Amino acid sequence: MPPEYFSPTYLDEAIELMASRSVDLVAGGTDFFPSRGRAPVTRDILDITRLEGLRGIQMSDNGMIRIGAATTWSDIAKADLPLAFVALQQAANEVGGIQIQNAGTIAGNLCNASPAADSIPPLLTLETEIEVAGPLGLRHEALCAFVTGVSKTTMAPNELVTALHLKIPPAHTKSAFKKLGARKYMVISIAMTAVVIGLDEKGFIDYARIAVGACSPVAQRLLLLEEDIIGHKISDVSIDRLHLEPLSPISDVRASNEFRSEVVEEQIYRALDKAIAYDG
Repeated sequence: MPPEYFSPTYLDEAIELMASRSVDLVAGGTDFFPSRGRAPVTRDILDITRLEGLRGIQMSDNGMIRIGAATTWSDIAKADLPLAFVALQQAANEVGGIQIQNAGTIAGNLCNASPAADSIPPLLTLETEIEVAGPLGLRHEALCAFVTGVSKTTMAPNELVTALHLKIPPAHTKSAFKKLGARKYMVISIAMTAVVIGLDEKGFIDYARIAVGACSPVAQRLLLLEEDIIGHKISDVSIDRLHLEPLSPISDVRASNEFRSEVVEEQIYRALDKAIAYDG
């Protein structure tokens, strides 16, 4: 029997289908189909793009912003969001070409759990929680716990991501995203950095979130660096080996581990300067 294609409207339908048969989840399909190459589709396909409530961006009552799992990168790039979300929007503008941005979804990029997934560093700086639906209902999990390794998450085969809940940082904060690849666009990152930074009225740092991707199996927040730069001016920030200790860059066809280590240090400095200079 050939594989079937399902495109339900309601979440309960999707969960029932996942419980009753072996399916591949598809939203934008921008990774699913290219990754197959010439291999035929052998399992049923569950298209979640028509599920009610899975696309859109809303402000929550609890100081969070909810982004539906099927929200596209173009949706995010064009949204009216606080300055602390500019890093996420800058990342959205670097996810492939415009055709990919129009079809690719934020949850798809996240659930692939690639070390070089553009979405993860800015989402980490926004202390994102992942909303997951399954047979037992909804559960929430911090992004830093949800992605556990290369192409690995805590999601069970009968679960799907339905939304992301992003913390809204203080109003005076700004953000930036920096990415290095072999060329400017449509390329896998060698290293990338996202920052959310806030300065008090005297120009001293009073809020800092810094995350690095493509330099370890899972993107990492640099908690010690965040702590150490509080109370300093941007021009006085100094990064040392201990600050980068959570990272474990590898050598591959794109770059050596030594090069990645050098790049990410400079990238953090540049991301901080870029964030502060941004005026909307």
